[in-house]
This record gives sequence, structure tokens and C-alpha cells, in this order.
Amino acid sequence: LRAYLREESARLRSLARFYEKVQALHQDPEASVDNPLLAFSLIKRLHSDWPNIVYSDEATENIQELHAGFKEVEQELPGAEDLDGAARALMRLQDVYALSVKGMANGVFQRAGAGRPPLYSPSRRVSLSADDCFHVGKVAYDTGDYYHSIAWLEEAVGLFRLSYGSWNPEDRSSLEDALDHLAFSYFMAGNISHALSLSKEFLRYDPSNQRVARNVAKYKKLLEMGTVVGLAGGATITHPAAVPSSHPPWSLFSPQLAPEHLPHLGCSYETNGSPYLLLQPAKKEMVQIHPYVALYHDFISDAEAETIKGLAGPWLQRSVVASGEKQQKAEYRISKSAWLKDTADPVVQALEQRIAAVTGLDLRPPYAEYLQVVNYGLGGHYEPHFDHATSRKSPLYRMKSGNRIATVMIYLSAVEAGGSTAFIYANFSVPVVKNAALFWWNLRRNGDGDGDTLHAGCPVLAGDKWVANKWIHEHGQEFRRPCSADPQD
Repeated sequence: LRAYLREESARLRSLARFYEKVQALHQDPEASVDNPLLAFSLIKRLHSDWPNIVYSDEATENIQELHAGFKEVEQELPGAEDLDGAARALMRLQDVYALSVKGMANGVFQRAGAGRPPLYSPSRRVSLSADDCFHVGKVAYDTGDYYHSIAWLEEAVGLFRLSYGSWNPEDRSSLEDALDHLAFSYFMAGNISHALSLSKEFLRYDPSNQRVARNVAKYKKLLEMGTVVGLAGGATITHPAAVPSSHPPWSLFSPQLAPEHLPHLGCSYETNGSPYLLLQPAKKEMVQIHPYVALYHDFISDAEAETIKGLAGPWLQRSVVASGEKQQKAEYRISKSAWLKDTADPVVQALEQRIAAVTGLDLRPPYAEYLQVVNYGLGGHYEPHFDHATSRKSPLYRMKSGNRIATVMIYLSAVEAGGSTAFIYANFSVPVVKNAALFWWNLRRNGDGDGDTLHAGCPVLAGDKWVANKWIHEHGQEFRRPCSADPQD
């Protein structure tokens, strides 16, 4: 690619020199094309020299090299699935943080409503084009999600109107496309009058489109009949592309679960009776009593965090979730993960020893799972879930070491905004604290799951979130966390 750019730059410089010579023939008042020599020179340049530059062997070789270089990296470039996933991530951020679509299109992460400070102020504001907004709206449209398609297509229509008539090589859509899809979205949402007005606007730009003309006639008829909900009226409205049936709305967590200030329940240096912690006690902050949640600051060093991320990087794959007796990908968990054995590196082994010392639990196989390293990128999140199994059919029981008694989650990176761990029923959240470890018990002492540990990974608004999870099982912990005299505990 560098070789192509170097050769192409030289060719473009030749084009610039050619243009300057031709332009000089027109700008020099003394250089009249009445002069047969100048006329010949101009005609020759336009007939022979120009094709020689544009269609030269060098130009052909450069294009071939570019295509060959592109083929080499094509497999590593984002695909259609990545692009659509990024669009869904923007809609997820819009929902969870109650962001204004117009603000997002202008590069501002502002909550909907006047007078609110932005959630995140990037150092460099990046705006979305009309075509960008159209693509986000089209992704929603194609899944029957007309709530989101209306918001994003409205923004696309507004931006296309401002630039109508000007050509943009990056645009794959147009004002007509946006009006067409927006009209049908409004129709499906039950707003027939607005669908009619948008379709009429479309016909001003493309009066020969018979499909939209037929839709206009049918919209008028539905309004005359007093029909409110589009398809209930029995009319067949044709639309730009086939649309699957509507799916249930995202069951995302409430926007009210934005990061909050941690309750100040006290901090302490802890040795937990372990010789390993005598010289360097753990820095413990109690976040919540019920459920028991503690944050251990400076649990891992920057160098250790980078080592773990480096070890996991080549093995990262789309995260899966338990579904009955199987595991599969799901939209409610968007991240990539990898598993590291304690033998993968001395850093991982030292981290396992540190976790055992702080928790007082037995991490020897099979009493704990391998270290799971997770990366949450653009809009990465995990909807409300329990870490412990709620069914005996769960794959967790195949380890024959019981349910997950405890979770240790280590923050390997900082994020600029978003990414908090929100405990839904307990009504509190913990922001990302780089190099800290969050610990909580998933099970009560009687072995029952603690319902208050329902938690979610809020979408990453800005930044790159890395965590390492260590799940510890109940077998092997009988004398380390014994049952209570109270059977309800």
C-alpha cells in the first residue's frame, strides 16, 4: 500500500503539472489560441498527453498493486456484520443513556432535554453525515424496529435536505431513499398522515416512481376511512425493502442506572489472615453490605494488566452465554473474550495466588474456572444477568464442582465514559476503576442464589473496557465459607 501511494503521488504530481500548463494557456492574455502553435499544443495535450498520464503503464501497475494489497488485508477489514453491529451499538447508547439523536449526529453526547450537561465531551468532535444516519436508521428498519428507524431517518432526511443537489462520493443513499424508508416507518408506527406528507415530498424529487404514487393513493384512502393503524386497514403498502416482522423491544436496563457515587461504607487494609498479604495488605473498600460487594484498589499493576491483555488478545472471540444446556452468541452480550490457564504466564499464576489470598477461597482445579479476559468495544455491554446458574441444566454443573459461589472481576483498563457495573435490584452501580478488583458473593451461605446480585455491564460510551473474571465454585469452600446456624442466611 505504501508503494502504491508513493507511485500514485508521483503520478498525481504529473497531473498537476499538466493542469498548470493547460491552465496557463487560458490565463495568459498574450497566449491566444489564435496562434496555431499554441492551438496545436493545447489540442495535443488534451488528445495525447492526458490519456498517456491517466492510462499509462505506471497507472495500470499502480491500480493492480492497490488491488493486490487490498486483497491481502481484506479479511482483516470490518465486514457488514461489524458495520451493522456498530449501528446497533449507537442505538444502544441512545437508549441506555437517553441520548439525543440530533446531538449524537452533531458529535455531542447530550441527554435528551434542555439544560443538561453532556455525559461525555470528546476532545475532537466528530459529526455523522446524512448517509451515516441513514445507515443506522436502515439497520433498525430492517429488523422492524421503527422506534429507532424514525429517529435516525428523521436526522438523515434533515441532513440530506441541507445538501440536496450536491454530490458526495461517500454517500450510498440519497434524500429519496431516506424519505422512502421514513415514510414507511411512520406508516408502521400508525402515523399515516405524516407518511403521506413524506411520500408526497418524495414524488417532488422523483415524480415517475409508480410504487410511491400508489402508496400515496392508499394513504389517502386510509385517512378517509379513518384508519389509525396502518396494516390493520387491510391495504397493502409497498415499501423500499422487505422488512421482517417486528421484534420485541430491547430489554435493556433503565437509563436511571447511570454511574452513581459509591456509598462511603468504609475502607481498610486487609490481610485476611494470609501471609501473602502481610507486607502488602489489600486496599479494601466496602461498596455494599447486602449484597456483599467489595472493591479492592490497586489489585493489579499496569504492567500485569498489559501482560494479561497481550496474552488474551490473539485468542479473543465473540462472547457466548448459557442457553439451556448449550452456549451461544446473543445480542444481550456484546463483547469478545478469551480464557487463560494459570500456567499461561507467571503473571496469571501470581494473580491467581493474589485472588486466593484476598478471598480466602480455594482456587485449585476444579474449584475455580480459568481466568476469563473480556474486551468491550464500541457500545459493548452485558444485559442484566446472574453469574450463578439458576437451573441444574446449566453447563456450569458439568464441572462437577457446584455452582459459582463468588465472582472476582478485575478492571484491566479505564474508560472515558460508561461501562459501569450496575446491580439492578440492589439499586447501585460501580464505575470502572482501573487496576481494581470487584468481589461479591453469588450464593448465600445456605447455597441458594442471591437474587440481589442481578447485575449488568453498562454499555461503553467512550473508550475500551477490559476486564478479567474469576469465577469460584462452591465445592472445596465448605470449611472456608461454612454454613450459618440460620438456615435462611
